[in-house]
Amino acid sequence: MPRVTIDSEIGALEAVIVHTPGEELRGVTPANRETYLYDDIVDLPSAQAEHACFVGVLERFARVYSIDGLLTDVLAVPEARRFLQETTTNLVPTESLARGLDKLSPEQVVQTLIEGARLERGPVAKAMNGFGFAFPPLPNLFFPRDVGVIIGEHTMVGSMRYDVRWTEELLIKTLFLYHPELESRGLLYDGSREKRDNYTLEGGDIHRLREDLLLVGLSDRTSPAAIDLLCEVVFAHGLATDVLVVVMPNAPTAIHLDMVYTQVDGGLGVVFPPFFIGPERRAVLYRRKGMDSVREMPDFFSALREVDFGLEPVLAGGDNRSTQEREQWSSACNFLAVRPGVVIGYQRNAGTLKQLERVGFRTLPADDLLASPTLPAFDQPTVITIPGGELVRGGGGPRCMTLPIRRASP
Repeated sequence: MPRVTIDSEIGALEAVIVHTPGEELRGVTPANRETYLYDDIVDLPSAQAEHACFVGVLERFARVYSIDGLLTDVLAVPEARRFLQETTTNLVPTESLARGLDKLSPEQVVQTLIEGARLERGPVAKAMNGFGFAFPPLPNLFFPRDVGVIIGEHTMVGSMRYDVRWTEELLIKTLFLYHPELESRGLLYDGSREKRDNYTLEGGDIHRLREDLLLVGLSDRTSPAAIDLLCEVVFAHGLATDVLVVVMPNAPTAIHLDMVYTQVDGGLGVVFPPFFIGPERRAVLYRRKGMDSVREMPDFFSALREVDFGLEPVLAGGDNRSTQEREQWSSACNFLAVRPGVVIGYQRNAGTLKQLERVGFRTLPADDLLASPTLPAFDQPTVITIPGGELVRGGGGPRCMTLPIRRASP
């Protein structure tokens, strides 16, 4: 029987994969931060402390797996180790490193693949204080949502837009293929093999709202051709009959759909108002199984009503445009539901939290939750707030930092 199943965004979270940021972040410098997709430099000890708090909250609700722990498990299987070493060193050809990996323990292999391996410096490089990597680090790995996706009882490996994340695809694919806790009905789509320029597909743009309904962002990271292929795949496997596509702007504030929208309860979603309400609202396309064309819908909420999915908006940042923009930049729309109406978000986004309180949510600081010996009853909608002043510099929030692998039916 498959061990993975995701049929909604809000069903009770039962199992989830995370990665605590590590030494790989020290490879990001002011000179190379854009190459590694960073807008700022992250202080590692602070980010690790914030992430530990986040994981502590997750552990109160679900079984939490780490990417490095899962990889260490599967590398004890010779076939899995051979597959991972061959595919990663084929992607980043480095003969000396390939030979060296054979001598390492599973833990050391995982560390090398995630943290990278520095080039040996010759006399000139030493004189010029130069440095580089024989095998590049993976500083974006603590956002695993983009790389792996569960739809129903099937898995997908994302097609990452930028090559600095391509090795992540191979790590996640190895887990999907070989780890017993990730047993599924099969791989729907393998982004590690899809390298056409116009086929990119990232998990932050894929929202499974219902067993028959997908919401997808057409963004800088997810292309039209890949969305068409996704539609064909989910239609063929009976995983959806309807797909709604939000046409995103090409803007650094909107790299994925989950940076401007997430569902927080059965009838509520947090949205960045300019993209969904008023004259700047984004186009929404509707594709239905069996139809060869798409319909352009009047707006996001009309499109959802068309597929019998009513949703009321909670305005990120409230009704003040400057607050909306400031909080959207700090991932105010990026919530993770751990059960219907119980979500995790950053404590810094006060305007958004106030809007959630207006629709009946209470705010529960993570420290208060972790200090309690028992889990509260959650007899009203709740947003659990975590510190994120450093994590947010990486460019994402709680949804980005998780790869849910099992949820109960909402």
